Amino acid sequence: MHPRIHAESQPEKIALVMARTGESLTYGELERRANQAAHALRKLGLKTGDTMAIACDNRLEFFDIYWAAQRAGIILVLLSARLKLDEIAYIVNDSGARALLVSDAMADTARAVAASRDKVPGLVQLLPIGPVDDLTDWICLCGGQSTDPIADEHIGGRMVYSSGTTGRPKGIRFASASGSPVQPNPAAVLFNRLYGLDGETIYLSPAPLYHSAPMGMTAGIQSVGGTAIVMDKFDPEAFLQAIERWKVTALMAVPTMFIRLLALPPEVRARYDLSSLRTVIHAAAPCPPPVKRAMIDWLGPIVEEFYAGSEGNGHVTISSAEWLARPGSVGRAVVGEIHICGDDGGELPIGETGTIYFGGGRAVTYHNDPAKTVSAHNPLHPDWSTMGDVGRVDADGYLFLSDRKDFMIISGGVNVYPQEVEDLLITHPDVADAAVFGVPHPDFGEEVKAVIQPQNWNAAGDALAADLIAWCRDRLADIKCPRSVDFERQLPRAETGKLYKKELKARYWQDA
Repeated sequence: MHPRIHAESQPEKIALVMARTGESLTYGELERRANQAAHALRKLGLKTGDTMAIACDNRLEFFDIYWAAQRAGIILVLLSARLKLDEIAYIVNDSGARALLVSDAMADTARAVAASRDKVPGLVQLLPIGPVDDLTDWICLCGGQSTDPIADEHIGGRMVYSSGTTGRPKGIRFASASGSPVQPNPAAVLFNRLYGLDGETIYLSPAPLYHSAPMGMTAGIQSVGGTAIVMDKFDPEAFLQAIERWKVTALMAVPTMFIRLLALPPEVRARYDLSSLRTVIHAAAPCPPPVKRAMIDWLGPIVEEFYAGSEGNGHVTISSAEWLARPGSVGRAVVGEIHICGDDGGELPIGETGTIYFGGGRAVTYHNDPAKTVSAHNPLHPDWSTMGDVGRVDADGYLFLSDRKDFMIISGGVNVYPQEVEDLLITHPDVADAAVFGVPHPDFGEEVKAVIQPQNWNAAGDALAADLIAWCRDRLADIKCPRSVDFERQLPRAETGKLYKKELKARYWQDA
């Protein structure tokens, strides 16, 4: 389970295609380029156990670098291409990265880091991927290297940072294993078992590769010898075109992509042949039940969901058939076991809502942050850990998410979970996106606020706000309904679909 094996057995098989341009790499080419990149890392002075960061758009070189680090014993940190200088500096310093590679599509970012080296005192090497001013070009450096493996190969590791929806991103370091880089890929093993992804799979990746799940899934496909089709960015019609053109059999998307796909005119959706699809996986953010039901109605019972996090402490999955029997559930645990606990750490009865903990999975340790590490563990059961989400389980062990604990609203002593309200609001025909959170109230402590991204900005105003409040009151208990509605042209979401609600909420609490 490694691309080198496929480079030896089927070197002309296509490993990777860029969907928009049609640029491709065979397994033989990928192996040679990864070896050249590994030699380049050694030339830069990086050795086994060192950490390197990369900020890059979706492009062929991303995979050269990924597989080079994996065979050179390097801990690789993926940075969002949207980060600003101070955010990059924080992660580079926190991770201890000695080298930073920046795509030439982010030339201004490369220049900003080069002009502010005092902000990253431990950074030894800064290279753009492509020409930027007089900085050493990574592509040129690799081009002069040997295509043979480096002499001191060692399996690498990775480091991921949470998306930081509730504060500074938290680092989770997955240290290198021991020995040869040609080892089974854990993600590939899991997804082969769950979804049958194998060497015959043609996989479409529509999301930025700097996110953990898209990169892990795409690398996993290359580990088993499949073909990965990578979009440079998501566009709903281009997504459908790619499925038809490349006869895609499997893909992973996020709920915001589903919403944009369903918003296409029916004649556009019907224009493309999607019959090759066998598996559609979604994750990363809650999917409103009406959206998921519409996707199953459209594509058939091939929509699979998983709930997991960067921490790797648990993994929950559910099929279409299971979900249709239990709408709103994210499934049962296939890695770790689920425990629902109260604030004191005690386990709650079946059906009651509390903090979701996982036991029996990977131990959670946040890099350079012992306080966060302690707070992520159950006070009564120290080997149980949480990602900060709230939910309940039914008698058969199916998990239902409520929201993040940080966003729970306490109004007049009653707990309100915003996700339920958001899931309802997103089904209103005039709503493109919704965020719900608590704002200060002099008597109740908090009241429910909705911030709406309307389908048509010209419709934003008092009339639509009143309509949305009344619409919610017809469908939810009064205490859960928004007391007021504001409007934004665009809500702040990551490409994974995660809503940066903290940014919105802070505006209403800063004077409280």
